[in-house]
Amino acid sequence: MFINLSDEQLVELAVSEEPEAFGEIVKRWERKIFALCFGMLGREDDARDAAQETFIAAYRNLSKFRGEAKVSSWLHRIAVNQCLTTKRRAKTRSEDFLDEEKHEEERYFVAPEKGSPSRTTEAKERLTLVRQAVTSLPSELRQIVVMKEFEDMTFQEISETLEVPLSTVKSRLYTALKQLKMKLERVPLEIA
Repeated sequence: MFINLSDEQLVELAVSEEPEAFGEIVKRWERKIFALCFGMLGREDDARDAAQETFIAAYRNLSKFRGEAKVSSWLHRIAVNQCLTTKRRAKTRSEDFLDEEKHEEERYFVAPEKGSPSRTTEAKERLTLVRQAVTSLPSELRQIVVMKEFEDMTFQEISETLEVPLSTVKSRLYTALKQLKMKLERVPLEIA
């Protein structure tokens, strides 16, 4: 019923006459929003909660959507804010989201590699090193890496989502990739 409509048309429908249209928006974006939250928070439970809160907040504020940005950018911005709120709360509780449930993070950063047990072990070791390097980045750099490299968002979409200039997005990504390279060069990676 709603499949052929754009996200913006779905928002209009959800606001005016068919609140069920928002369900299609959730269906379209729930995996990407969860992945973004997971990349920023590092814990599946927290990511699931933040993604859910994102859609609740979006639904409550549908009438405020002005169409100045794409629905996807709007949802990403809400998700980023939810993640930042979650992190602030966690900081006051002295929780460390980056070190817990590391095996859960592996699913997000790289798809499992098929092959011999030794290749699988090497791939897991590389994955662990990359994950540790990404999660050790400062939050403002990590969110850019997650959005660009794992969510395949454009620089413009990231700029709109984070409400920062395009040049800031590019410089943060450059800085993040430079830091990742330095961190990963310190550790010998054996690539088969």
